[in-house]
Amino acid sequence: MQEKIVNYIFNHPKVIFGGVLLLSLITAAMLPMIKIDTDPENMLPVDQVERQFHNQIKADFNLHDMIVVGAVNQSPEGIYNPKSLQALLTVATQTAQIEGVIDYDLMALSHVDNIKQAGPGSIQFEWLMKQAPSSQVDIEQLQQAVDRLPLLKNTLVSSDYKASSIYVPIADKNQSHRISLEIQAIIDSVDSDDDYHITGLPVAEDTFGYQMFVQMGISAPMAGLMIFLLLWYFFKNLKFIAAPMIVAMATVIMIMGAMIGMGYTVHIMSSMIAIFLMPIAVVDSIHIMSEFVEKYQAESDRESVIRAVIADLFKPMLFTSITSAVGFFSLMLTPIPPVQIFGAFVGAGILLAFVLTIVFIPAYLVTLKKESLDSLRKLHHSKSKLSGWVKGMGQFSVKQHKSVIVFFLSVFAVSIWGVLQIQINDNPVRWFKTDHPIRVADKVLNEHFAGTYDAYLVLQADTAAIESSFFADASVLAPLISSHVEEAKNSDMDFAQQLNEWLYWAEDQLFDAQDQLADDLEQFIALIDQTNIQLAAFKSPDNLAYVAQLQSALQQSGLVGKSNSLTDVVKTVNRELRGGAAVAFDIPDSQAGVAQALLQYQSSHRPHDLWHFVTKDYTSTVVWVQLKSGDNQDMSAVVDYMAEHIANKPPNQLISIHWAGKTYLNKVWQEEMVAGMGMSLISAFVVVFLMMVLLFRSVLFGLLAMLPLTLTIAFIYGLIGWLGKDYDMPIAVLSALTLGLSVDFAIHFLQRARDIYAENQDFNLTMQMMFEEPAAAISKNAVVIAIGFTPLLFAPLMPYITVGFFLATIMAVSAMVTLLMLPAMLRALKTHVMK
Repeated sequence: MQEKIVNYIFNHPKVIFGGVLLLSLITAAMLPMIKIDTDPENMLPVDQVERQFHNQIKADFNLHDMIVVGAVNQSPEGIYNPKSLQALLTVATQTAQIEGVIDYDLMALSHVDNIKQAGPGSIQFEWLMKQAPSSQVDIEQLQQAVDRLPLLKNTLVSSDYKASSIYVPIADKNQSHRISLEIQAIIDSVDSDDDYHITGLPVAEDTFGYQMFVQMGISAPMAGLMIFLLLWYFFKNLKFIAAPMIVAMATVIMIMGAMIGMGYTVHIMSSMIAIFLMPIAVVDSIHIMSEFVEKYQAESDRESVIRAVIADLFKPMLFTSITSAVGFFSLMLTPIPPVQIFGAFVGAGILLAFVLTIVFIPAYLVTLKKESLDSLRKLHHSKSKLSGWVKGMGQFSVKQHKSVIVFFLSVFAVSIWGVLQIQINDNPVRWFKTDHPIRVADKVLNEHFAGTYDAYLVLQADTAAIESSFFADASVLAPLISSHVEEAKNSDMDFAQQLNEWLYWAEDQLFDAQDQLADDLEQFIALIDQTNIQLAAFKSPDNLAYVAQLQSALQQSGLVGKSNSLTDVVKTVNRELRGGAAVAFDIPDSQAGVAQALLQYQSSHRPHDLWHFVTKDYTSTVVWVQLKSGDNQDMSAVVDYMAEHIANKPPNQLISIHWAGKTYLNKVWQEEMVAGMGMSLISAFVVVFLMMVLLFRSVLFGLLAMLPLTLTIAFIYGLIGWLGKDYDMPIAVLSALTLGLSVDFAIHFLQRARDIYAENQDFNLTMQMMFEEPAAAISKNAVVIAIGFTPLLFAPLMPYITVGFFLATIMAVSAMVTLLMLPAMLRALKTHVMK
């Protein structure tokens, strides 16, 4: 089969070139269809329970994603000065007019109500800052009003009075970057001495998407340029190195085009596919070219040389490609859709690169003119500086094999300690460098305010249990009642509406009823009233008091800046109805008192704000939790603290409590990713080991092949632990690349060592020959791949920098382990393995 393929390539090179060109053109035509997606919500499947619940809560409470604009004034009077307040008014008013901004929900000093007593038993709602105050008296009144309103204090104005914020709700989070630029233009046009900042998860995510798109257009070409320069340094023949560059570019174009053409969006992970594939795609080409250069002489028959090279390298290249692909395909076992897509297409790209290398490189070499290859006679790699260093490594490894083994075992032990120090954490805002405006804004505003990150603690009445209890109690009443209820039980009418219909019916029946039926109808009416009270759970003073208790626990945790809830609304209105004294800032004693306070609030300029805290049937309420950090660790700490508190002080049995919000969703997908990555790594590790045993037909050789992989993974993740680098999304996928490429070097080394030993039966000679061309090719591959990723180090986005640094480190470490550890192990076990 292999011979037939090679013969076809030699006889039909133009068919090969035409096929590669046609596929490249077809897939390249799909690239303009690209769609960018950086929403971390999409890290979870659409049917994920937490994601569905989060979106349901957003719909139930009409919640929107927010951009946070903050103005900071460090003068003694802080933000409470005429110029700053006028600027805030102008910025808020003009921001409300931007397309995509939900103007009626915008929160700013100029767009919210002041609640104050209008007289005995009545209150008045007026715009808090309809016009910017110019006198000191008016400014002091504004300050006092904000301090009296718990929903605004330390939310719209910081507790130190140095900053004020504008919360900008947006209809589509994918427009965040565009809206933020328009807000910035407004800020630039305003006469203000304040420092303005723009932040928030939506703008961070959408801005990242924009910059990611730009970075995709820079990093891949830069990687290609670096690889080209390295190949030129190694081979110094433009026509010769054009082939691997064509293979790399064709691989990237075909894979990215196919992915986009199939309708997949480009997420943060899939945006790195091109930069991953560009260096990996030239690996096999370098092996072929290195060996071709070693064997090619002026009098050589190039077809014979190519056949000999393919015969030597086909099997190890096939297995290295498969194992690398398996490493990435293992990511499809994770429950994170963007990671699955990334793994699938990088794995497919590696296999495609192998096929293109096998068919295109020989076809290209066989068509080169003889004079184009003349310069190759002077490029024997065994005579290069790199080869000299590699030979020294080989001699040292064999002579000092015991010391080398002890050294690597020590490194492994220390690495395991480092792995145990790893902390799982991520935050989209931290995807930017520390000096990025969004990162700076996040730091500054969270220093002044209660927090720019939101999470929602959701309390829900168990309507199903209430409904079931009602039907059970109604079934034991008079047959007239129970049968009437049973007939309507399965109707399409809402249960609350059914209760009202039954109430009218029962009151009508009561006019003519006597004796036991009259008693049962009165019980039925009482049951309906009780059920209505249970359904309107968050008009209940007891349940509102429990919400206040949860807010107190959140504050006492030391992890939360502030929380807002329906209880705060009720307490504020109740205080003003009862004279305005601080002692009256409390929950009314009765459900009727609560209902009165809520009814009063609905006469404000923003009555719809009430439905951001409670559903219109009062069966569910939400506590807005403000956090100063969007890190998963901090969100997890809040969740764990509240879980313990709720376990010790549970609500009544008809109330359930859950979490929602973007900050909470980030915690969920991060935990899912860690669990999924662990499963994929273990599964891939087992599969690769079995493949190694199959390839070498030896369990011992299979174990030896896994050594570089095991040591590299341990060292890299140990290094992450030592450096205190958080385990985030980019770090998580490094295991797949480590697994694939580390075992590649081992396969080439062990397979070639066995083949050479089979010919000469001399271990020392085998090691000497191994550290000629084979080891030189391995080292060149490591250098090309490592330096191929270095353009990422100059990216403005932290995930790219992280991947660039650690991938270069992976290449260096895995090559070092292969060229030092494997010779030492072969020397120690030569009586068992070299037979």
